[in-house]
Amino acid sequence: MKILIAEDDEMMLKTMEFKLIREGYEVISCADGQDALVKIVSEKPDLILSDIEMPFASGLDIVNRVKIELKLNIPIIILSSVGLEKTVLQAFELGADDFITKPFSPNELIVRIKRLLIKH
Repeated sequence: MKILIAEDDEMMLKTMEFKLIREGYEVISCADGQDALVKIVSEKPDLILSDIEMPFASGLDIVNRVKIELKLNIPIIILSSVGLEKTVLQAFELGADDFITKPFSPNELIVRIKRLLIKH
């Protein structure tokens, strides 16, 4: 199972990457939204973890591109800081599958990933 992480905070990205690799997932790391959009098409991940606020393309851009433009059935979990409720609702309207508020427990993230991968 391949998981793409789009996260511009390097420490957060490395933490998630480490946890996912330990859980046996193949990880594709992207430090910005533009890189993520390119790799989603070329790598065809099984699940996408995306921060909302990133340079070049936001998490909303990623959800829009994957779910509406490309019509791909890839589950997307949006990662966001507290206080972006309106943006999170927008992400769900565009087709995001789940949302997790930063900071979060790596174990909670794994549970949510497994739940979505079973459903898809």
